[in-house]
Amino acid sequence: MQVSIETTSGLERRLTVSVPAARVEQDVDARLKKAAKTVRLNGFRPGKVPFKVVKQRFGDGVRQEVIGEVVNQTFYEAVVQEKLQPAGQPAIEAKQIEAGKDLEYIATFEIYPEVTVAELDGVELEKPVAEVTDKDVDNMIDIFRKQQATWKEAPRRAAKMDDQVTIDFVGTKDGEEFAGGSASGQTLVLGSGNMIPGFEDGIVGMKKGEEKVLELTFPEDYHAEELKGAAVQFAVTLHKVEGQQLPKLDEEFFAKYGVEEGGEDVFRTEIKANMERELKNAIKAKVKSSVLDKVVEAHDSLQIPAALINNEIVALKRQALQQYGMGGQDVDLNMLPNEMFQDQAKRRVALGLILSEVVKSKELKADANKVRAMVEEIASTYQDPQEVIDYYYSNQDQLQGIESAVLEDQVVEILLEKAKVVETASTYEGVLNPSA
Repeated sequence: MQVSIETTSGLERRLTVSVPAARVEQDVDARLKKAAKTVRLNGFRPGKVPFKVVKQRFGDGVRQEVIGEVVNQTFYEAVVQEKLQPAGQPAIEAKQIEAGKDLEYIATFEIYPEVTVAELDGVELEKPVAEVTDKDVDNMIDIFRKQQATWKEAPRRAAKMDDQVTIDFVGTKDGEEFAGGSASGQTLVLGSGNMIPGFEDGIVGMKKGEEKVLELTFPEDYHAEELKGAAVQFAVTLHKVEGQQLPKLDEEFFAKYGVEEGGEDVFRTEIKANMERELKNAIKAKVKSSVLDKVVEAHDSLQIPAALINNEIVALKRQALQQYGMGGQDVDLNMLPNEMFQDQAKRRVALGLILSEVVKSKELKADANKVRAMVEEIASTYQDPQEVIDYYYSNQDQLQGIESAVLEDQVVEILLEKAKVVETASTYEGVLNPSA
């Protein structure tokens, strides 16, 4: 077998392979002779069909089958011989497949880039520092109470924030109604942010039976092109005002959140413990995200195989469809444009290449103790932690997912060693909900 290689551009390689005719012909003849023993043709007894007839009848089909297999085999042999690591499937172009002549083909493909990991020497990273206060716990309890709230009509007073109102509204632009701008008997919690800016504020102060026209402007980034930045009017009629009735902090309420004994003290302790766990994980995630962002920036000149990016785009599309409950449907992935996922896919592939190189160069393996600790932390949020631990350690796929996460954390720790971490004071709310 003869192999020549050419660099066409960047990571793309053009491999020309020549395979001796004998390798193909011997395989073709062997298969035809085997077939001759069982083939059935009119005018011949089973197993007595002359080889010449079998070759004439089935030779072309068998040859195509053999050529396909020989191309796959020799391509693998060629890349091993040339010490190449293909990224994605090659594009095969046949040059010579005529019987009796050497098989020749061209394989065009991309290779994995050589990655030199850039250290984060002196790179400044922020790490938020916060603690869960009694006020944070109070706020969380208020959220839980609102989740269990009931509504009681307040027929005489004006609507205020956190009330639920029942309204009719008609939206017009330049005097004409626009699509999706009207509703009848619509319930709306004021302050929920479900409507465009100014709509809910405009209802505050209205009473049952009152009508009002709201002069509003759609946001510039609104999803409907014809309404972006548009000045509109909403004619609103208020039919009902309902105030929140928050549940009491009693045994019945605590039981809904898994606290059967111990009253409010145990309830608050449980909430605080969960919030502290969330805070720790959120801080860890923010630092990790900062490290990975800096890593990508430090490798901005890294060449990335287009084939890997395209594969990642497909994976992200499937993930997006699953999130919207369409994962089990036969949906054309092309309905989602590649451009939506291009940057994210490129970042993920780049990180995968860089982190893999750190794992390889440092000969890292997932720390068994850290794997156990992560499994136990996950299990601690369930009613029967041991059952969850046993599940992970009896399910290799699930355990591999944890091992991968731990290994990635270990890589981040290594990259962090030379970075400059600056602690910044924050709050629970500031860490968990930065936009707040």
